[in-house]
Amino acid sequence: MVQLVLASHSPRRRELLSILGIEFTVSGADIDESVKAGEQPENYVNRLAVEKAKAVHDQLDDQGVWVLGSDTTVVADGEILGKPVDEGDFIRMMTLLSGRDHRVLTSVALLSDGRQFVDCVETRVRFMTLSANQIAAYWASGEPVDKAGGYGIQGLGSVFIEKIEGSYTAVVGLPLHETAKLLGQADIPVCHGQLKMTSV
Repeated sequence: MVQLVLASHSPRRRELLSILGIEFTVSGADIDESVKAGEQPENYVNRLAVEKAKAVHDQLDDQGVWVLGSDTTVVADGEILGKPVDEGDFIRMMTLLSGRDHRVLTSVALLSDGRQFVDCVETRVRFMTLSANQIAAYWASGEPVDKAGGYGIQGLGSVFIEKIEGSYTAVVGLPLHETAKLLGQADIPVCHGQLKMTSV
């Protein structure tokens, strides 16, 4: 049986991957997530997804195991918005996103010995105009602390979202359609081995 490891500390990615009905184990990847000088957002998320998967793969005894890594970032005015470092940073992010569209990029990387598949998904999200009280109340909820861009679409942050164009699960942290396709390329069918995704 093909073995799969999810290289992530994120409970959201774990929950999403479990929807696909495949067996997997979890091993968190600790890497430097700093943005390199001049690095474009798409290159950034792709690099981190691959580095997460590779970091876990390199620690495995069985190198034939497949490892799945993923990374999500929010992009506004060309700026990559990571997790807020403090309340001031969070307020800056929410002010930037308020009443506007922004991009959410999520990359998925699946790798094993000598084989690697990567896909990047872009979703456009529009925020309502936020008041200072709404921003303060959301910070006080504790939800934004570990979220790229300072919000969680699957939680309280959903009330700020007026429109979404693209993959909802990508914004949560793991685009299921694209992930299933990558797994299919590695001959790992989803839905308890009954559904094989193929590219047209």
